[in-house]
Amino acid sequence: MLGQALLTIALVALFHSAFSTYEYVSHMKALGRPEGSLPASIVFESLIALFLGIIGACLKAPPLKEITWTSEMKTRTIDDMDARMGFANFVTRGKVLGKEEPSKASS
Repeated sequence: MLGQALLTIALVALFHSAFSTYEYVSHMKALGRPEGSLPASIVFESLIALFLGIIGACLKAPPLKEITWTSEMKTRTIDDMDARMGFANFVTRGKVLGKEEPSKASS
């Protein structure tokens, strides 16, 4: 709940700082002075929005899953692990088995 609220506040603050930046740059272009830095209040608002967004995303994220081999083996059975064809041999002996051996002529 708190994470969602912080993310919403951060999103609104970020959109407001973007709109303020657009207005400031438009105003400076109208005055004929497009270069220069942004006011400190807009930069400060953007940084606060970033900070609130990071905190909100951390609070809203689900708990981390364990990624060890032991935790993976808890979800599988021995049949799942041994049912693979890791050592299957795909070489056939069909050429040899279907032929008869040549008979030796006895003299």
